[in-house]
Formats: sequence, C-alpha cells, structure tokens
Amino acid sequence: MKIKFTLLFALVLSAISVKAQENTAQRDTLKEVVITTNRIDLPFKENSRTINIITSEIIKNSAATNVADLLQQVAGVDIRRRGTAGSQADLYIRGGGFDQTLLLIDGIKMDDAQTGHHTLNAALPIEVIERIEIIKGPAARVFGQNAFTGAINIVTKKRLKNTASLNVEAGSFGQLNGSLTVGKEFENTSIIAHVGALTSDGYRENSDYNNFNYFLKGVFNKNNQPIEVLATFFDKKFGAQNFYTPEAFGLNEYEETQNSLLGVSTTFKSENLKITPRIYWRRGQDIFLLKRDDPDFYRNLHITNKVGVETNVSYTSNLGVTGFGVDVSRVFISSNNLGKRNRTMANVFLEHRFKFGAVDITPGVAATYFSDFKFHAFPGLDIGLKLSDKFKYYWNIGYTYRIPTYTDLYYNDSSTTGNPNLKPEEAIAQEFGLKYTDHNFFATLSLFTRASDNIIDFIRQNDAQNKFTATNIAKVNTQGLEFNANYTFKIKDFDQNLSFGYTFIEDDINDQNRSLSRYRLNTLKHQFITRFSTRLFKNVSQNIIYKHADRTVGPSYNVWDASVIVTVNKFNFTVTANNIFDAEYIESGFLPMPPSNILFGLRYNF
Repeated sequence: MKIKFTLLFALVLSAISVKAQENTAQRDTLKEVVITTNRIDLPFKENSRTINIITSEIIKNSAATNVADLLQQVAGVDIRRRGTAGSQADLYIRGGGFDQTLLLIDGIKMDDAQTGHHTLNAALPIEVIERIEIIKGPAARVFGQNAFTGAINIVTKKRLKNTASLNVEAGSFGQLNGSLTVGKEFENTSIIAHVGALTSDGYRENSDYNNFNYFLKGVFNKNNQPIEVLATFFDKKFGAQNFYTPEAFGLNEYEETQNSLLGVSTTFKSENLKITPRIYWRRGQDIFLLKRDDPDFYRNLHITNKVGVETNVSYTSNLGVTGFGVDVSRVFISSNNLGKRNRTMANVFLEHRFKFGAVDITPGVAATYFSDFKFHAFPGLDIGLKLSDKFKYYWNIGYTYRIPTYTDLYYNDSSTTGNPNLKPEEAIAQEFGLKYTDHNFFATLSLFTRASDNIIDFIRQNDAQNKFTATNIAKVNTQGLEFNANYTFKIKDFDQNLSFGYTFIEDDINDQNRSLSRYRLNTLKHQFITRFSTRLFKNVSQNIIYKHADRTVGPSYNVWDASVIVTVNKFNFTVTANNIFDAEYIESGFLPMPPSNILFGLRYNF
C-alpha cells in the first residue's frame, strides 16, 4: 500500500472537512444514533471503531426487498449471492470468509454451528428493521469467537403505533411478492407482526424460489418492568442450479432451509446501572438434494439447535463505564452427513471505557470455553482522540478467533471431505482511522491489517486429486484501506443525499493455493459504491446506485441500479430497476447473476 496514496486520502478528507466547517447554514441531518453493543452503548460519533449505519430512512427509500440487497450498498461488505431475493447469500467483511462474520438480531448471536452459509438466512424482513449496525474489524472481545472480521447487528423497531401496511410487488422472472405488517398499541403492551412471501419463476433454469417469512415482537408490562419477546420463522424453498457443481455436470440441485428464533429479555435500569438478562433459542434446518427430481440420489438433512442464556451489565462511575457479560449456550446438530454432535460454550466479557479529556481508552477481554476446543481469550483495545467536536482519530487492535464449523470438521461427499484434526483460526488485527462528523456531512478513512494463522479452507493438494479437503492454511496477511463519505444538501427545500465508499484489500492467499481453493479466492480487491438519493418534487424521490467490483479472480464488473418512489396520500408506488445495463458477472461459484430486471410495487398504509 503506497504511503502517497494514504496521504492523498487524508488530505482529501481534511479539505472536505474544512469546507464543511465553513458552511454555517448546514442542517443537522446526522442523528445521534446510539450503537447498541451488548454492554457499553455509545453515540455513533463517540465510538472508536469503523461502523456503518443503515438507517430506517435509507431502508425506506431503497425499494430493496431484502437485507442482502441493502448490505450490497456498503463498502467493505461483500455479499456473494447464489440466489436472488435473499434465497442464499454469503456475507464477507474486509476479505474474510463467510464463517468469520457474526450476525446479531437485537444483540442475540445468530451463529450457525453447521456452516456460515446460513448466516443471512436469519436476516429479518426490512419492514420491521429500525437500523442495521455494521461493525468492521476484530470484534471478538465484544461479541465472541465468530466476529473474526466484524459483526452486523440488526435492530428491530420498538413499536409501530396502531398502523398497518400492505405491500404488493410484481416484476421480471415472474416475481410476485406480498407482505402485511401490523403494529398495535395497548395500554400495557405493544405488538408488531409481519407476514410476507417472495416468489419467482427464476431468471434461469431451476432458479425459482418460494420464500416465506414471519415475525412477531411484543413488549409486555411496558409501564412497569417491560418484557420483550421476539419470535421469527423463515422458510425458503429454491432451485439451486449450479450452487455447488459446474453446469457441465447437468445436476438439478435443490434446497430448502428454515430458520427460527425465540428470545425473551428485559432491562433493569437505575441511574448508573443497567442489567439486561436474556434467554434465546435458535433453530436451523437445511435440506439439500443433488437431483431435484430424484431425492434418493443424494440428500443431506441438517438440523441445528442453539439454546442460550446471557446477562449483560454496564455500570457508570467516576472512572468511566464498565461493561460485563456472561453468556452460556449449548449447540446440538443432527445430520445424516455430519452425525449427531453437541457443544457447550461459556463466555465471559469484561471491558472498561476510560475518558481523559479528549482521549478515550477502552481495553477489554473475552474469555471463552468450548467443550471441544477448551479455553481461549480475546483481548482488545480501542483508543480515540477527539481533536474537535467534529474530528476524531481512532486506533484499535484485537486478537480474534474462530473454531471450525461441523462442516469443516466432518462433512464428506464424493468431492469434499472434512478434517476432524483442524485447529481453530486466529488473528491479530488492527486499524487506524479518522472520523469526521458534521451536521450534514460524515466521512471516515481507515487503514487496516490482519495477520491470520491457521485459516481454514477446502483445498486440493494438486489438480489430479478430486477431493477438496478442509485444511489449515499456514498464514495469511491482509491489509487494506477504506474510505466512506455521506453528504446531505438541499435543492428547492428538499433533501438530497450523496454517499460513496471505496475499499482496497490486498492479501497473500493466492501465493499459497492458487486455483486450488474452493472458497477463499475471489476477494474484492477494489470495491467502489456510490448512491445518489434525490427529491425534486414533494411526493417523488429517486435513487441511483453504482457498484464497481474488481476481484482477485475473474473480470471486473459494473452494476447500475435505480428506483423511483411516488407517494400519493396513503399509497406508495415504487419502480425498481436492477442491473440496468445488463452486465454479465458472477459473485460466487458458477452462477451468473440476473440480467436487467424490473420490479413494480404498491404499498398502502392503513
């Protein structure tokens, strides 16, 4: 990474910040969002990490149908889809693997012991999401072992105040979507309910899908000691043509997945103390057929269950804020391929935020016990220096860790074999960043490195050997640069928003197993994303999104999307066009992504 390149970005950021300070007429459009980590909650601008927020306003104006499409608009996040409408998509952050990013729902860890392929199966319908918090860099000391390269926390809406909305969409490839979202306020109870379906005939052979989602959230006894209950269920059935095998094999693959969550929590608060106990149960099910019309030819069935109880505490004193947490969980899997297995995990978290004038220092550690991998600790440190009310420097470093999934350890078929002797992955990661926050302008510049050891991948030792074997790669060094900016301004008294992000990632993994890796290659070396949201008339808004991707393997590609939203009384009309210029590209495996397509939508708010 060139020093001149780094200095250039720093100078650009400084120049923009000076210009923004000169504009005294700016309007405050960046709200003080509080980042809801499990223990120490901080306003967005005070956090000493690289964090992206997808707000409810962005979600509302995006005309996206699922979380995977929303996350594709964030630099540093790589969504590699095998199916459309969120049927299956893998989640990567800063060049890591799909097993190395943790998804949370209202702080509940949604890791899947079978495989990280199912991470986004737990993503919620966008109608019930208040915001999405994307934490980049090592987050193991805050969340535990799966947060190897980062974590994504989906925060649900608190209440919807006696409203109901009906949404219907139709478009290319026989797409037909429908959903109903209802909010109801009672004297001592609040309820949010959602039911939805996304269906399509598919954009290519055997790519049809029928996806159903159900969501229920209730806050009971809200006038005294509120108890929050969250329940979700997602059922997806989709053609999986060439998800795992080349087209030349001629196999009509098919998959069905289920994902459900039940969580109960409450919060006890006093002036200086906050205690949040929680119990939860997460269930996942995966059925895969190598031949859709011949289930007996090859069939995998995996059922996973995770039951956990946790308590998170924060205490504010003259010395700062102390965060403490305990999380105990038990994982079970029953599989015709992986066998019947279980694992017990116990986590203890401790961190403290010191504040010395313009400097904040947050050391922390997580200690974890795995019944099959024993004890491990994840220390980390965040340091921030506030230069002014708008400008902040920050640096963080952390030790991060991931134990193998059951697929890594035990999976076996004609082309793939697991390895029960795998060692856990580990890494030392650090980041230096600059953050600028003003009324209507926000920008960050960060440099990051990650020195990883024992990274797990399915590789072949030579081309003549057919089977991919789970293997610990010796060492992988990753370094990169990330720049994000968001600017809001006015035209004719209407808000306009321009955002863009760029990520550069470089690693040496190709030097170790070029053309023999199943998953690790194809990192996004250069990623550029820009979004322009405009409103020139009171009831009409439009969005243009440009995405450029240059991977380590394969040609680069450019994708343009656009949407228009028209509001008339209680009706919202939407038109969304994806891949406008019909780019040909592949995000994962052997699957070409959809050609140009369009989706028309109508939403009615009761």
